[in-house]
This record gives sequence, C-alpha cells and structure tokens, in this order.
Amino acid sequence: MRRCAGCGCWEYGGAPGCDRCAALVDRIVEDGWREFLRGRFGATGPPAGRGEAGPSAGRGEGGPPAGSGTAEPAVGSGGGGGRGGGELSAEEESAIAEMVVDEPDRHDWRVVDGALDRLACPGCGSRLGRGPRGCPPCDLADGFRYSAVETDRPGVPPGNEHAIRVGVSVIRAGHRQSPRALLGWRLGLPALLDGFLPTTAQAQAMRARINAGATYDDLAETWDPPDASGSEAHGLDRGGEVRGR
Repeated sequence: MRRCAGCGCWEYGGAPGCDRCAALVDRIVEDGWREFLRGRFGATGPPAGRGEAGPSAGRGEGGPPAGSGTAEPAVGSGGGGGRGGGELSAEEESAIAEMVVDEPDRHDWRVVDGALDRLACPGCGSRLGRGPRGCPPCDLADGFRYSAVETDRPGVPPGNEHAIRVGVSVIRAGHRQSPRALLGWRLGLPALLDGFLPTTAQAQAMRARINAGATYDDLAETWDPPDASGSEAHGLDRGGEVRGR
C-alpha cells in the first residue's frame, strides 16, 4: 500500500473524489476488458472515458463461440482490428459488450464491468448499471453484474476477490451508495488489493466506528499494509478488535 501523491489517501482509497485514485480503480476494470479483447479477438478497443458510455449497438450476429448459446459478433469487417490485431471499431466493441452482458456468468467480473461501461442505459443515458438508484435498467444491470466469475488470486484468503469486486463496484458508482458504505470500501479496497481480508468481527468493528461518525482520517490506519507480522499489522489487537486512534 502506498499513499496517493494526489490526495494523500492510500492509493485507490481517495476515489471517487480524487481523479488519480479514481483512474487507478477504473484501470482494474479497463485492463481486464482490454485483456479479454486481445485474448478473444486479437484486438483492443478505445479506453472508456470516465462518465461516458460507449455507443450502444444492436445485438451482434455471427458465429457463436464454442460452447456458447450467444451469438458472437463478427469483428474486423469494418476496418477495425479484428482477429488480425489492431483496434476494434466502436460499433464492434459495443456489440461485443452486449454479448458479454447477455451472459455475465461466463466472464470474469472485470470483463462484465468493462462491457457495462460501453453500453448506455436506455432509461437515463448513463453508463449501464451506474445511473441513479431507481432507474430500472441500471438497477437490473447492477444486480446482474454480481453473477460474473470471481477467481481468487493465489495466496490470498478465499473471498478476497469477491470483496475486491464489490469494493470496485461501490467506489466506481459512489453516487448509488450511502456515504457510510462508500467510506467503508474506500478504507478497505487498498488492503484487499494487497491480499488482506478482514474477519467478520473485524469488519463489524469497522462498521460500528463508521456508524458512530468516524471519518476517513480517523480510520485510515486501521488496515495497515499487510505483512507477516500478524493481525497487529492491520490495525487490530490480538482479539480482533479495531484499535482506537
């Protein structure tokens, strides 16, 4: 864990208010999406700018991939990269995104979130799943995103990847969350990315302090950088209680 040069929070934890931290969080998703495009189609698409949805294309038609019931869009025919390498057109990438969103349980969560970034909500015009609460298409997409694949990295506690997945989703759509929920994930995500996973008791103790009015500055050292020295490295006493600051 390192401090952000832009805001002074732990890196990633200054989002969504800090542009640098927000870009780091976005990159988690963006890198997964672009790796998927390279691996499946031998090409990449343009980065999704913050707050902008890609153009929404119609359902892709073409030969289905092996084992899939969803048609895979044909790519490369319009001068884009296609399987020969290069960059996909916006229309090709949008069609691929719709394919992914139609089958979220077949793809890594980063790929699903990257696909949602490239589709506009037909109800509110925001990125699909990131519009205001109460927008039916966004609420539906935001729920379906959690059926995506979550694979823990080697050497991390089981459930670490799920926690990262939730934290990234919450922070990237902070306007859809309560201030307390957003604060909790801002505090937790940097340590989760370093391989930490709090126990239920530790998470409950953190939540209690947040509910009592503690601020980011009050709690920033709670999850100190994980190392081999035991629970005290995470701002916890040996009984699993959060130390007062």
